[in-house]
Amino acid sequence: MPSAPVNDRPTPSDSGAQWRRVRGFLNDQRYTLTGRLLAENPPAGLIPGTPLLARPHWIPEQPVPLERVRLTWKPHAPAALVNGSEPELDHIRPHREDGTAYRDYADAVRDLAKPRLFENRNCYRLLDVEASAAGPRLTFGRGRYFDVINICEAAAHEYAAAALASPDKPVDPSATPFRVSVADPTDLARRPVMAATSTLTIRNDRATGHAEFVLHWRDPEKVASGGGLYQVMPVGMFQASHDAPWNEQNDFDLWRAILRELSEELLGDTEDYGSELAPIDYAIWPLNRSLSAAREDGRLRIFWLGLGMDPLTFVTDMLTVAVFDADLFDETFQRIVSTNDEGRRVGQEDATGRSAGIPFTAEQVDRLTGVEPMQPAGAALLRLAWQHRNALLGEPPR
Repeated sequence: MPSAPVNDRPTPSDSGAQWRRVRGFLNDQRYTLTGRLLAENPPAGLIPGTPLLARPHWIPEQPVPLERVRLTWKPHAPAALVNGSEPELDHIRPHREDGTAYRDYADAVRDLAKPRLFENRNCYRLLDVEASAAGPRLTFGRGRYFDVINICEAAAHEYAAAALASPDKPVDPSATPFRVSVADPTDLARRPVMAATSTLTIRNDRATGHAEFVLHWRDPEKVASGGGLYQVMPVGMFQASHDAPWNEQNDFDLWRAILRELSEELLGDTEDYGSELAPIDYAIWPLNRSLSAAREDGRLRIFWLGLGMDPLTFVTDMLTVAVFDADLFDETFQRIVSTNDEGRRVGQEDATGRSAGIPFTAEQVDRLTGVEPMQPAGAALLRLAWQHRNALLGEPPR
């Protein structure tokens, strides 16, 4: 009697378990996977000495004061060619209990591995970057946060699955058809690109010449992207404070975005600004008033160092540096937090037993960018900041 045919198709539970296995591997091995990708198939366009992708005109030769970075709004942007629903991702899509496949990677994350922070908020979509002597001009339109998940995290998951299946030999491009279909990840017209503001926050003691910076470890249980890696802080998607329509223009400002992230990540303040009812009145916000006055008198200086993309995930970061005079930093961040909604702050124990910042020295920059598992954007930002340290910190005391 002939045996019954064998159904090789995985059950929904097997499919979900395999997806979780790859997702866990990705979160555990992001740094290693990035290094493997760069070693096996070095992409063109890396910022020299860094693991970050960029077009040449995205990185200025010298730091640019933030006030010289100009933003343009384009509300009616054309649809992107790649959106994360492509059939090239079918081979990594898990199946629901009813046997249907998840079409969006974000839906799979929500149901199978939801982090603490996971909301499809409106974002400012990066459309164009123009360099000029007057300062860079960035054009933005409308986008959504899950565009990042559906494309960037899906591409990273696809590579992680291929690497897991091929531990002893290079990943074959045929195993990553979606990554191949994205082609040039720096092509802003090909896919929707949501950019984060990544800010290296430096405490600069002009009297002693000692500078230190704050460092973050991103908890994979709390965040959907970049978990398990060190990163500068604060970092946040460039987006309005709430999806209410009056916030779209009121919050369309790089300084205001950085300001809110400083408040949330370093001070542990709420992300609820009441802007679902009315736009934020930045003019009366004490933190904005004090830090804007410090920018006017030179005790706080904010610089633009460019922007770039993670080669594994294609996540995009705008690279900025906030240099606080030591007394201003100490006054502003008297209640600096050790943990927040995205992870924990990393410091070094000093002679008093307190957790201090990381010294801004060649040794620490080399360690974090060459040895420790750090996000490519943070590693590139540290490298560029060290390269331009004299311009950022000013002349040392005589």
